[in-house]
Amino acid sequence: MKIGNVPYRSVWVDQDDGWSVHIFDQTRLPWALDVLRLTERDQVAQAIRTMQVRGAPLIGAVAAYGLALALRVDASDTAMEHDAALLAETRPTAINLRWAIDRMLARLRPLPAEARVAAAYDEAGRICDEDVAQNEAIGRHGLSLIQDIATRRGEGATVNILTHCNAGWIATVDWGTALAPIYMAHDSGLKVHVWVDETRPRNQGAALTAWELGSHGVPHTVVVDNAGGHLMQHGAVDLVIVGTDRVTRGGDVANKIGTYLKALAAHDNGVPFWVALPSTTIDWSVTDGLTEIPIEERAGAEVTSVTGQTADGRIETVQVTPPGSGAANPAFDVTPARLVTGLITERGLCAASQAGLAELFPDHARA
Repeated sequence: MKIGNVPYRSVWVDQDDGWSVHIFDQTRLPWALDVLRLTERDQVAQAIRTMQVRGAPLIGAVAAYGLALALRVDASDTAMEHDAALLAETRPTAINLRWAIDRMLARLRPLPAEARVAAAYDEAGRICDEDVAQNEAIGRHGLSLIQDIATRRGEGATVNILTHCNAGWIATVDWGTALAPIYMAHDSGLKVHVWVDETRPRNQGAALTAWELGSHGVPHTVVVDNAGGHLMQHGAVDLVIVGTDRVTRGGDVANKIGTYLKALAAHDNGVPFWVALPSTTIDWSVTDGLTEIPIEERAGAEVTSVTGQTADGRIETVQVTPPGSGAANPAFDVTPARLVTGLITERGLCAASQAGLAELFPDHARA
């Protein structure tokens, strides 16, 4: 995707030195476009923990490069296993992180230490390239849903889509998951409008999704998280598309906190609720999302304070709760498969069920 007509990916290796890794500091968006240069494992781990880099597919890709950086220091078996375990523990809910680390280890373990650094960079690059291809395919398959609604609505009608959190190109290596079909619809000339949930407590919707859509010229409106049900009741939402951090083999979906409530409202109002994901986000080892997916509990300060830009351009964090009030901050919730209309994957559309996933991914389903 482009920023100011310049094409970018969300993670890239420095072209001059050939080894350091660059990412956007997503905690600074939309007020500043700061690029971070990562040169060691601990910087990568810190960037993932503090959400300077976030989004399940992108976390996995950046962690893969984090392991490559670690191997530059010590490529021994003991060090590699230790570094891999440390990186894998930085965010517990997103399955792509563990998937990427396991894939890196599968490539690297058979190799002698002196061959591991080059192989690690090669494998991390492959992970990135495959993510881009998968998300582009997700966009093509999801586009058909928007086209069908546009056809039913009639020529000139606007398709209104609601999304939650940020599942755009800066949550992946490129294109995004939930936003990929929207970008393709817009670029093909379809009239689309996006309702952007603010997504408290970190406001990834208001800050990141709105910035992405605005940069690409997609019409959008930011709404408070609690407005979605009201909009659906009044026929203002044709389709909900969200991303996900983990999907079970039975179709349960873990995504940013508040997704479950949107699914309930969509179900009550007959609004299609679709989840976009690459197959790397499917956890084939988990059957019951509600009891088996670990839900990250983040710091209460994310709830008790909010960061924004003042009228004179300063970026400030202010407290929004009374002193002494406690705060709980579960970062994700689980939407049961029964509330999900279907899944949008790189291989096509399917039901959110074990049978539906088995049709698209028979080899995984049999494992």
